Amino acid sequence: MTRSTIAHVRWHEVRVSPKTVWSFVELVDTQGAVGTGEATLGRREAPMRAAIARFEGAVKGRTPIDVDLEQHRAAATALPEFAVLSALDQAAWDLAAQQQGVSVSDALGARQRDSVVAYANINRGIDPRTEAGFAAHARRAVDDGFAAIKIAPFDGVELYGDERRALEPKLLDVALGRIAAVRDAIGPDVHLMVDCHWRLNRAAAERVLDATAPHALYWLECPVPERPDMLDTLRHLRGRANDRGVRLAGCEEMSLLQGFAPFLAAGVYDVMMPDVKYVGGMREMLKVADAFREHGVGFSPHNPSGPVCHAASLQVCAVASSLERLEMQYAETPLFDALVNGALPRPARGEIAVPRAPGLGVRLEPQLVKQLATAVSA
Repeated sequence: MTRSTIAHVRWHEVRVSPKTVWSFVELVDTQGAVGTGEATLGRREAPMRAAIARFEGAVKGRTPIDVDLEQHRAAATALPEFAVLSALDQAAWDLAAQQQGVSVSDALGARQRDSVVAYANINRGIDPRTEAGFAAHARRAVDDGFAAIKIAPFDGVELYGDERRALEPKLLDVALGRIAAVRDAIGPDVHLMVDCHWRLNRAAAERVLDATAPHALYWLECPVPERPDMLDTLRHLRGRANDRGVRLAGCEEMSLLQGFAPFLAAGVYDVMMPDVKYVGGMREMLKVADAFREHGVGFSPHNPSGPVCHAASLQVCAVASSLERLEMQYAETPLFDALVNGALPRPARGEIAVPRAPGLGVRLEPQLVKQLATAVSA
């Protein structure tokens, strides 16, 4: 059977909230079918635009099943490049699976699961960022069926591994107050994860682990920067966390299996969080999952952004050799559903069904994309 080739590459940046822009790529074949990928990378849209201009020649004129980005992946050095390559890979898989009449997960391999356990990242939807605001948003997520919640309470903390600086008591008190309020709101049986966004240093992370002991964290995420010189600190923090019944999680911005290798070898994390937008490709994501399984590390994909990344993550999770749980952005904006015309399954009892429709199962709404893209450029 003759398959259509890729004729056009379209790049979209859409503003979905005052603080959030989602970036998408579409591959259009000669029959008008569209494959979609997501490359969202906050405040780095300009280098991604430069990258798509360099890489689009690798897909144009090819059938989607024959798209080969390996040479570009091997040469890439910066996260914006990997984000664009990952999005092109998602879109090629989407289009290829549509041409075959199967879901992306069925095209990737044998399904291991038909639904995926998920947790709600509620951080970007919290307004106001008071203890009451955190608590109310967490309660809504639980009422919507999530059995695990993640927050990022360390606004204003900017230590980033620097041991010469001390954590301001006032900022620590604010963060601890938010954590306590959320725990009170969700009760003792809902898992609570806390994301530090690399803002702490070793001493501050130790204080946080000690101070949050009464709140029974499920994991502490990205406490300090993920650099080679921080591996000893991370290993120490993992031991301290585990002694308190807490897991340590991280590695959300690594690319290719080799990006995770130093952290796997050093044994610094209980859970690692590759992102289908940054890892370099969907097959690469599955290779990473296999490596985690071999090292006894939980595979929990990072997925706090838009609906196309969510759709791609669901398809990967269906095939992955092991799965901890999938992150899902919660209630930042109704555009999450509107941009794909409500095509994504809603969570039920903490799980999300994996779509069986051909491809990723989602398509961007053209008029809405046009409207929101105009807002970005204004």
